[in-house]
Amino acid sequence: MPRWLSEQLAHRAVERLPEGGVAVDLCTGSGAIAKTLHTFRPGARVLASDVDERSVACAILNGVDAQLGDLFAPLPRDIEGRVDVVVAVVPYVPTSELPLLQRDTFAFETPLAYDGGPDGTAILRRVIEQSPRFLRPGGALLLEIGGDQAEALGDDLTGHGFTQVRVLKDEDGDVRGIEATRRPAADT
Repeated sequence: MPRWLSEQLAHRAVERLPEGGVAVDLCTGSGAIAKTLHTFRPGARVLASDVDERSVACAILNGVDAQLGDLFAPLPRDIEGRVDVVVAVVPYVPTSELPLLQRDTFAFETPLAYDGGPDGTAILRRVIEQSPRFLRPGGALLLEIGGDQAEALGDDLTGHGFTQVRVLKDEDGDVRGIEATRRPAADT
């Protein structure tokens, strides 16, 4: 199971993934979201990637088709334009806020797993930019985010052809993610 912060994102990804569809889990870590997708949509093709060798090894042990590499780079080209769901829990903590994280945060993971650049959106913006090449028209992009990052990413999403942008909040009203749809072909 995904960690509690990512559960809503994982459930939305399952809802958006048709049986027999294709999903990509970027920065998969242990592969919890990819495994959830495969469990609930066993007929779907679920691929994952991560830049950390140990994470990829762990995801593979968890039964995930995981590849070592940066975002979409290690994924097969035959999925371009055919992906129904891209889900990503990329590093999104602003660099200046890393020292504010709980002390035990880095017991099992390095700052690489958290550092999202100056405002926390550097890798998020890369995913938004690269996703249209892989997503089919009408496909879903689901990103874990924090704070006011939804507002900061709005122009990026619109500029790269995403519509129906929805902020995902937990039961306490805290922002946990963002969901967007690649503009259908008729809208381009």
